[in-house]
Amino acid sequence: APSRAANAPSGGAAVEGGRGGAAGGANGGDRSAKTPKIAPSQIIRTATLTVQTKDVATALATARAAVDGAGGYAADETTDRDAGGHDRSRIVLRVPPAEYNAVLGRLSGLGKLLSREVSAKDVTDQVVDVDSRIRTQRASVSRVRALVEKATSISDIVSLESELGTREANLESLEAQLKSLKERTGMATVTLLLRQPDATPEEKPDDEPASFGDALSGGWHAFMTAVRWVLVAIGAVLPFAVAAALLYALWRLVRDRLPVARRVRRRTDGGSTPKPADGAQDASGAGAPAGAPGAADAPDAADTPGEGDQGTR
Repeated sequence: APSRAANAPSGGAAVEGGRGGAAGGANGGDRSAKTPKIAPSQIIRTATLTVQTKDVATALATARAAVDGAGGYAADETTDRDAGGHDRSRIVLRVPPAEYNAVLGRLSGLGKLLSREVSAKDVTDQVVDVDSRIRTQRASVSRVRALVEKATSISDIVSLESELGTREANLESLEAQLKSLKERTGMATVTLLLRQPDATPEEKPDDEPASFGDALSGGWHAFMTAVRWVLVAIGAVLPFAVAAALLYALWRLVRDRLPVARRVRRRTDGGSTPKPADGAQDASGAGAPAGAPGAADAPDAADTPGEGDQGTR
């Protein structure tokens, strides 16, 4: 009996310990159940490469093979020729994120890398938000469908069906957003631009002397350049020269007509002979009255004999 009594506390302690362990396990289970799940990172990766190569077709085939080997595919492709006759291509490649960097390295080695643009956008929060809204919207659609099945009046059925259509449209829009996000995060996008180099003229060595033909060609180019500049100068001055010539001709015409107008005006204004002075009348006797002494005696200048002859002699 004493031994049993002595063992009793230990048994109670064991029971309490078991309960405590069970409680601890339950609490631990609750804590693990309440721990939120960490969503994996959702990143949209894009890159744009511009590569210069002599053989665009070969580089394009190599790029396709590299993407196919990485588990990707070519989404879009365009090939044309510019005004200078150089081939150029644009291809959009979709690559798994795990092979993204390796594919970029292979594409950069297709020729001379002219430019490289790489970007990464984290859309994890956006994906989680859209996914949560989809679950909520699905539950809402299910509730409205249940109400439609229980409705008895026509007005209730019409109203519920309208509400159901609106919620289903919102659900489809959210599902389309989530699909687009998953497509862009599930595969990286690489845009590859290929083009041929421009043809450069061959340069002569500096130590090679210029020939007579080179000198003649240079002189001819210099002469033609001078002629072009002279023609440009003439074309710039010609409008002003024409205007100046017209003004000069108008001025000459007006100047030539001014003296003629003055002479005509003088003749019309002073047509009578001016009266001689008194002294001249007394001296000649022409102003004396007809009956005055000396008036008849005064010989006329035109009738004086020999006066004209003397003057002639």
